[in-house]
Order: sequence, then structure tokens, then C-alpha cells
Amino acid sequence: MATARTATQAPPRRRVRAVLSWLHLWTGLTAGLVFALASLAGAVLVFHVDLLKLQHPQLAQHEPVADGRVLAQLIERWAPEGMRSLDLPREELPVWQAYFEDGHRQYFAPEDGALLLYRSHHDDVLLWLHEWHVDLLGGKTGREVWGVIGWISLAMILIGLYLWWPKRGRYLAQLKMHAGPPVRRWLTWHRSSGVILLPLLLLGTVTGVGMVYSKGFQKVLVAAFGGENVKPPERPADATPIDWTHAIAQARTALPDGRVARVSVPDPDEGVLSFRAQANGEWHPVGRSTISLDRQGRVLQTVDATGHKLGMRMSQAFYPLHIGAVGGSIMKWITAIIGLLPAFLLVTGFLFWRRRRGHR
Repeated sequence: MATARTATQAPPRRRVRAVLSWLHLWTGLTAGLVFALASLAGAVLVFHVDLLKLQHPQLAQHEPVADGRVLAQLIERWAPEGMRSLDLPREELPVWQAYFEDGHRQYFAPEDGALLLYRSHHDDVLLWLHEWHVDLLGGKTGREVWGVIGWISLAMILIGLYLWWPKRGRYLAQLKMHAGPPVRRWLTWHRSSGVILLPLLLLGTVTGVGMVYSKGFQKVLVAAFGGENVKPPERPADATPIDWTHAIAQARTALPDGRVARVSVPDPDEGVLSFRAQANGEWHPVGRSTISLDRQGRVLQTVDATGHKLGMRMSQAFYPLHIGAVGGSIMKWITAIIGLLPAFLLVTGFLFWRRRRGHR
């Protein structure tokens, strides 16, 4: 009875701390497990293209030439089977990379369009990890679940920061990592690494949540800092044959300092050809700039994403920041470390909980 009265009479701040500590523990051991496993997949996917070329060296044995005649052949052959867009050959991956409606990808030689590789998440470990990381292998429903876990993880991170926060003048002491005893070791390793790497952990978590709820985040950022989506031009149906060599050349002329990166496969009578491009200074590896042409190759619209207002640029920065596409190889490795951190925090948190239970 005395113990019950003591708990009841505990100061409000201590009771709040006890509740938050309980939430931090059990959300970490449940939702935190999914968060850690998905983040581990993300750490691997930072090096997706590098690992792909290591697995399939034939993809790197080509010159990155985007031949319009080959593009025309690929569209004629594969569009009826669900091909919706292609990445043009580039230095990093010098082949045509085609995306299909069912999620699989195919790779074609830039010289003659020969099929080099077929990949889907059913037979390729990297694409399986991609599906797991993006939507927990559950499609739209899985992505919604992932979004909820992302919010829970963000709350867990902030609760952890609150539980760590020391009295004035004890910040450095609170960051010290101890070798023993085990209970103290796992506690200090857990909380100190979490606090020291907090900016990186927040970067990975916030950008991930921002991608799941991209439309909502974009509306908020645009309302606060300006920007707008530019609608592509509309043209009447047109079945005029497309000279893809001329179209690629015109797209490059429309954004001379950028790189034409992706082309959407048009419907047989669609009047507008759509290209994605990476303007000079853009972080996104494919680019968020767009170029629209008619079927005769006349440029209808060019949107340079670097000219957007701040709110739109902020919303478009989530993806390149999340995958480590900003800052070269150093940022890639930092992003990989971010992906490993949730698993480290999960393991050290679990070991602390287990050791503490053993001492009761």
C-alpha cells in the first residue's frame, strides 16, 4: 500500500517521464523493429546502381549513347506490353532502363536495343528490398502502414531526446559512453549515439515520412514558402509518326545546361511528348525539370525546376536527400549509416531492457 501511495503521490513530471519511458520502450521494441528492418534495406539501396553493375557487369560495358532509332524500336516493341517510361543511357548506367506497369524493369543495349536483363521483385534481391523499403511489400496499404510507423518513429525519437535531456552543465557527462556494467553500457550506448547522430536520424525519418505524404507536405510547404505545380500543355490527339532522334535533340536544346534523363512512352495518338530532365544544380538524380514537345518535335513547354519558389524546391528535395544523392560518395556513406542507426538503437535498447529485467 505504501508503494502504491508513493507512486500516486509522485511529482507530475516524474509520472510523465515514467509514461514516456514506457512508451519509448515498447514502441521501440514493436514498431521500431519494422522501422529498423526497413531502414537496413534502405542502407543497402543507397548503393543500388553500384550493386546492380556488380551483379550484372554486362550493363556497364556500353557507351552511353541515346540513339533515337533504338528508342523508336523499343517503344514499338515493348509499349504494348506495358512499358511506361525509359531512362536514357548515362555515364552511371549506360543502358536503356525501362519501367513497366507491373513494377518490373528491363535493360536494353544502347547500340541495338537488345534485351540485357529482366528484373522484378520476385527474382531480384535489390528490387525486393526496394519494395520492402518503400511499401513493406504491401502496395498502397503497405505504404500507408509505413507512413504511420514513420510518424510513430519520429515521436519515439523526440521522446528519447526528452528522456536524455540533462540538467544544465551536464551535457557532456550525459553523452559519455560507458564500457560497463552491462546495464549502464547498453543504456549509454543507446542514448548517446541517438543524441549525437540525432540530426542524421531526423533527416532520414522526416524525408521518408515526407515522401509517403508527399502531396500533403507539398501543400504545406508551398503555402508557407511559395511555389506551384506547372501543368503540362494539352494538345489534341495526333497520330503523326515521331522522329525520336529529332525529339531527343530538341529536348536537349530546350534545356542546354541540363541532362535529358527520362522519356515517357506516349499513347499511339497522344499529342504531347514528355521528358524529365536534370537541370544544372538539381539534386534529384533524374531531375524534376520537364520538357514537352509535340509529335513534330516542336518545344511546347520547358520547366526548369531550379526556378521554382522555395516551397516547391523544398518538397522536391525530400527524395534526393533521403537516398543520399546530394554531396557525392561521402553523403552516400553517411546515408547508409543513417540506415544502420535504427537497428543499432533497437539492439542496444533491447539489451538494456533485458539486462535491467535480469537485475530486478
